[in-house]
Amino acid sequence: MTSARIALLATAAAHLGFQATVTAVVYPALARVPAAQWAAAHRAHTRAITPVVVVVYGSLLVACGWALWSGPDAATWVAIAATGAAMAVTAFAAAPAHGRLGHGHDPERLRRLLRADRLRAAAAAVALVAALL
Repeated sequence: MTSARIALLATAAAHLGFQATVTAVVYPALARVPAAQWAAAHRAHTRAITPVVVVVYGSLLVACGWALWSGPDAATWVAIAATGAAMAVTAFAAAPAHGRLGHGHDPERLRRLLRADRLRAAAAAVALVAALL
């Protein structure tokens, strides 16, 4: 296994660990916050999770770029594509939903965020399995 592939595997594992924690623990807890306490809870969540997202997604970008530069095999392409899918869901669904939820509690937007989050978790799982192959 090349160094680039090891980096991709390590970051894919970190990403799935992070994403699984968000999906199983963080978002369900956030979803239970009463509407009257929503604004403060959402701000605290955003402040706490943003640095972690930057580190995890930044390392994924570096590892995927390195894997691409190193001449990927089919499994690596799948890992990169699945990672890209998770990032796309973040950029086009989760981040905008968070932006809107920052303006106030909205049960429907929160449900959409939770659905998008499950897609990210699935994509992260696919990426890790492919990186293991």
